[in-house]
Amino acid sequence: MIKTIFKKNIIDEMTKRIITVNMHSKKIVVFPELDDKIFEATSLLIKNKICHPIILGNEDKLRLRFEKLKIKNLSSENFYDYLDEEHKSDMDDFVKEYISLRKKSGKNVTENDAKDKMKKPHYYATMMVKREMADGMISGINSETKPYFPVFEIIGTREGITRASGVFMMVHNANTYFFADCALNMNPTAEQLSEIAYTTAQTTISFGIKPKIAMLSFSTHGTAKHELVDKVVKATALLKNKDSDLIVDGEIQLDAAIVPSVSEKKCPYSPLHGEANVLIFPDLNAANIGYKLVERLGGYKAIGPIMQGLNKPINDLSRGCAVQDIVDLAVITIIQGL
Repeated sequence: MIKTIFKKNIIDEMTKRIITVNMHSKKIVVFPELDDKIFEATSLLIKNKICHPIILGNEDKLRLRFEKLKIKNLSSENFYDYLDEEHKSDMDDFVKEYISLRKKSGKNVTENDAKDKMKKPHYYATMMVKREMADGMISGINSETKPYFPVFEIIGTREGITRASGVFMMVHNANTYFFADCALNMNPTAEQLSEIAYTTAQTTISFGIKPKIAMLSFSTHGTAKHELVDKVVKATALLKNKDSDLIVDGEIQLDAAIVPSVSEKKCPYSPLHGEANVLIFPDLNAANIGYKLVERLGGYKAIGPIMQGLNKPINDLSRGCAVQDIVDLAVITIIQGL
């Protein structure tokens, strides 16, 4: 039997924490997309006093859509018409800063190119987070507005982190797991896989959970010989060298990682004892397929992908997400910024 991680649903617990925080310091999350699910989610965020959402758009042009959705609690304070003339000075500042940031990265862009970028809502919203006009951003419900490019160009990764990665929080009742990397790195090297695992461990800790990390493979402790296994073995060693206090094992098969009885049979000396809660997949193929199987067949809620390793909280949405998924991701975005 899989040991539960929380007595209560972790999202419910985090939401209670966020509401308390928001009472004292109103947190702002910016949404650059104009989508009915976004509107419904922002309405719920206001209703439940979770944060102060800002939608990049013209309130008057959107009013009919709100009436059809029967949304009544969005006010002018929740809209920012970034292309309006009254925000021209901000636009000009953003253009200058974008040019400067790209120059520091060895990329020269013209003023016209920079203006074109800043006229795109997800670029503008990312700059709002950069300039601390918002505490975080959520984007990606439409495929053309995935946040990756503006995030990498404007926000960048934290010191000591070479690559951002994406983790899904998988929740079912009191069980919580973290799956990575499910979003960005297609075929990470051993060094990159080690960094993904370390970053995911830090994310797990930030949510109040002690990480128990399984470096997944089709082999457990040498039962198979292959270069794909060697990569996971090397990544595990690198992770242990980076932080010897982490509870980690690899290479290890999934069943040995999460089922105590199987662990006892396959790897009785594993420090995980079949109770892993952080699952690090060897590549994006396995990770993407894995989280979708657990979500669709296992009945778990998949929250994310939560982007980690960045300088600011900016998160991505799955195009098939539900309204509550957006609300949950907003809670996580705020937690990341605390």
